[in-house]
Amino acid sequence: MDARTWKTEAVVLRSIRFGEADRVLHLFTLERGRVGAIAKGARKTTSRFGGRLEPFSHVELVLRQGRGDLALVTAVHLVRSHDASRIDPYRMGVGHIGLEAVLKLFVEGDASSRAFHGLARFLDLLDDTASALPARPALDPLVLSFQLKLLWLSGYLPHLAGCSACGSEAGLVGFSPAAGGGVCAACEAGSRAISPEGFAGIRALLERPLSEAQAVGLSERGRRDALAVVESSYEYHGGFRLRTTARA
Repeated sequence: MDARTWKTEAVVLRSIRFGEADRVLHLFTLERGRVGAIAKGARKTTSRFGGRLEPFSHVELVLRQGRGDLALVTAVHLVRSHDASRIDPYRMGVGHIGLEAVLKLFVEGDASSRAFHGLARFLDLLDDTASALPARPALDPLVLSFQLKLLWLSGYLPHLAGCSACGSEAGLVGFSPAAGGGVCAACEAGSRAISPEGFAGIRALLERPLSEAQAVGLSERGRRDALAVVESSYEYHGGFRLRTTARA
């Protein structure tokens, strides 16, 4: 391979139809983080890429950097298709939240091998997650745990050991992204109210591996509180909301 061509593992975050037969891809790669790419002729029935470049797919790619911003996909090897998650409505909803979180939190060229392996693990576990319709995918413990860990890897880990505003070890009653974490009753002005079970659940989701997220036993209130912490962190630190969460 020449200097402009490289091989990498990647997860397809988004796939967009382009022109008559091409696809523009948002990829999260092991070595280079987010990468934009184009797969020429990927939508043709005769394409050698087939259905290997759909969202959720874990692949090995050969990419060639062209003159523009998009790399050219020249070869694809499928590692895991994650079809089980892509065809189930509940798991698909959960998965798209995780993919969009990675897409929004990591800019192009912001490499993180830990985030990549976490994403691959999230998708592996999602394949085995029981469908829970009519529950909201946004409240699924696995995707809540994954997003909290992504915030951690992005440098936005919420401080929960004491009041992040005054340092008091008194009980936490709210969450303030501006202060960087939980706040006590004396500092709660302008914060989002969070229940004790919510704080306990968030700590458990952060401390335990993704594989144990479903075993945390979060109540409905605890899940909603965890989601509120994630969403307020996105809005304050990144200035965005996830469209997939709003739909789920």
